[in-house]
Amino acid sequence: MTPRTPRRDAIENRAAILAAARVVLNSDPEAGLEAIAAEAGLTRRALYGHFASRDDLMRELIAVGAARVAAGVGSDHPDPLVRLGMIAAGLWREVADIRMMAVLAARGPFVATTASALAGLRLRVLTAVTEAQDLGTARRDVPPGVLARLVENAALGVLDESARWGFDTPTGHRLVIAMVFGTLGLSAAEASALAAAHPELSAAATTVTGRERTR
Repeated sequence: MTPRTPRRDAIENRAAILAAARVVLNSDPEAGLEAIAAEAGLTRRALYGHFASRDDLMRELIAVGAARVAAGVGSDHPDPLVRLGMIAAGLWREVADIRMMAVLAARGPFVATTASALAGLRLRVLTAVTEAQDLGTARRDVPPGVLARLVENAALGVLDESARWGFDTPTGHRLVIAMVFGTLGLSAAEASALAAAHPELSAAATTVTGRERTR
């Protein structure tokens, strides 16, 4: 038997629930289903028609969000250091407006869901780190797999502090690139010179790229 196509209002309601969850949980990561249903303009019963539990809703929300981030963050720049800087900047761009939600996805109880959705992005980071080490432009005293994870943690550290202190988007953009380059072994002067030599690493350039991608 051919599966029945979901009704249009069911599809719209599910999308509304996920959108409402992003808004509510970004303000209060501990919010319950009642608050999410109210934000979506639905009853709690209607919400349960789509998600059997809060955990089910969280897993889908995080999986969808992480997949969107992975698809939106990337670079094919030939210089692996610049590529890593652009990945870091792109990650910041994608999560800047949902910082609390992003921290929950990266550090919370659903980290395995996030890791699975970001596997491709992590592979791109590892590849770039390995290339930079082979070229001698990244530190070689740390195995590439470990250095790739340290790069990831450096970027997440900026996200953590941003959620805590609420600094603005340009500051977060500057810090995430600086922390990633520092983790790779560049001095502050070297990191500044590399960023200055590549305008594509500027906040304005990455913002334009993100807008163009959504057209």
